[in-house]
This record gives sequence, C-alpha cells and structure tokens, in this order.
Amino acid sequence: MPNFVQITPFMHVPDLDAALAFFADLLGFAVLFRQPGYAYAERDGCGIRLMQNRGDDGAPPGNRRFAYYIDVRDVDALYRELRPKLDLLPAGDVFGPVDQPYGQRELLVLAPDGNLLAFGQAIGG
Repeated sequence: MPNFVQITPFMHVPDLDAALAFFADLLGFAVLFRQPGYAYAERDGCGIRLMQNRGDDGAPPGNRRFAYYIDVRDVDALYRELRPKLDLLPAGDVFGPVDQPYGQRELLVLAPDGNLLAFGQAIGG
C-alpha cells in the first residue's frame, strides 16, 4: 500500500471567516475542523488548510502568482453546479471553463483574498 495519502496545501488568508464562507457556501466544501486561526475544509476527498494570516507572521495576500490546482473529473459539471453562485462574484473573478493549449480544460476562480483556484481536467487522452 502506498505511504503517501494526499497533499493538503495551507492557504494563508486575512479573514478566516470570509475564506470559510467562500469555500463552504460558494464552492461546497465541508468544514471538518475549526479552531481559532485555523480550519480544515474538504470536498470529495480534496482538502485545504486555511490559516488566519497574522501580519508579518503569515504569507502575503494572494496575488495570482500562486494558484491552487484542483484536479476534477468533469469541470463542466462543476461549473454548472457552481454557476448560480459564481455569477454573483465580481466581473473578472471567474474564467472558463476553457480548453488550454497544454491539454487541460480549466475553470479559474479568484477567492476574495486574491488566491487563485484552478479546477481542471485532462482533455481527451
């Protein structure tokens, strides 16, 4: 049996409550653990660890130079599911789904704190 289970990145956020609302209410993640300054959210076995940014102790706010890539089986189905809520985001915060020249079909969503989430699936095969 393989020893590695999964990767769950840490996302430093300026407002943990706002980040949890974005992940839970908009993207459909379940918050499985929460304590002051930290939470773990998961959807379909994919998890993310959210940490409250504390000034110089945390990472700089998202700036689109770093993205969280989430591989999915059907990016169009995910888009159809999320579209009513995605349509409420500011213009330019959602891109796709679109076929990329590197063989992925992707949906990009900008979180309120500036972190970029990319949902993608391999095209063809």
